[in-house]
Amino acid sequence: MSSEMPVENPLPTDVPDVEEKINSNDNQVKKGEPGSDKAESIGVMSKRQMKKLMKQKQWEEQRDLRRQRRKEKRQKRKLERQYQLESNNEGSDRKRIRRDVVPSTLRLIIDCSFDNLMVLKDVKKLHKQIQRCYAENRKALHPVQFYLTSHGGQLKNNMNENDKGWVNWKDIHISSEHYNELIKKEDLVYLTSDSPDVLNELDETKAYVIGGLVDHNHHKGITYKKALEQGIGHAQLPLGNFVKMNSRKVLAVNHVFEIILSYLEKRNWKEAFFSVLPPRKGASPLGEANDSSKPELHEKEAGEDNSSDSD
Repeated sequence: MSSEMPVENPLPTDVPDVEEKINSNDNQVKKGEPGSDKAESIGVMSKRQMKKLMKQKQWEEQRDLRRQRRKEKRQKRKLERQYQLESNNEGSDRKRIRRDVVPSTLRLIIDCSFDNLMVLKDVKKLHKQIQRCYAENRKALHPVQFYLTSHGGQLKNNMNENDKGWVNWKDIHISSEHYNELIKKEDLVYLTSDSPDVLNELDETKAYVIGGLVDHNHHKGITYKKALEQGIGHAQLPLGNFVKMNSRKVLAVNHVFEIILSYLEKRNWKEAFFSVLPPRKGASPLGEANDSSKPELHEKEAGEDNSSDSD
């Protein structure tokens, strides 16, 4: 009896499939070898590298410029710190100065009741003069009690349009009422060049009125006439006693205001006049003061001036 050894099973039929997969993987590896696709990828990277190199070169070329800019910034910060320190010191000085301020009891009124006698151009000039008065009074050593009376009409409209901050002004009394409704009659003194009385001394218990009028001589003498009609005091500044002028003897509203502020500080009319009058007026001191009983003052109304004389 013959016996036969069992025949081993042949290899699985899927072996060729494994080989095919191996071949397929080999093909994929071959595809990954240097070729057109990789060369193209290298080409893209090269452009990026080129840009990077260009940026690096530009960065190096601008190194000195950046250094200079950093230096300028440091200097700017240094100057800013220095300026801040100086500002703080100046602020302290201003505070010390403000503590030395002694307000005057003198009342100074700008009468704005002539609004209907002025064209808008002149109203705007008056507005600028009032702004100057306000600014000067705020920084004066002896600020006066500042009043704007009969405030309304064109002047108020112009201020609302061009200077809205006026509603926040400090240390000033702004009223639509007439000054004779706010101040006792016996305290009022109207400053007018037509008055025969010369103001040699300021009485700080009084209320001095400046006519808020820019009319170019169209209404000469109107403020003096107004004072007479109302039965109040009147006077003119002693300009002709101390000053000789080559131009017209005209004082703007702010000139009169500033002269009074200056007199309160200096207590000297001559110094007060020459500290305020603009050089173009050609003002020069007289050899001797004239007799106050015979004044040679011929200036127009305090407000009879235009903005060019409000420097």
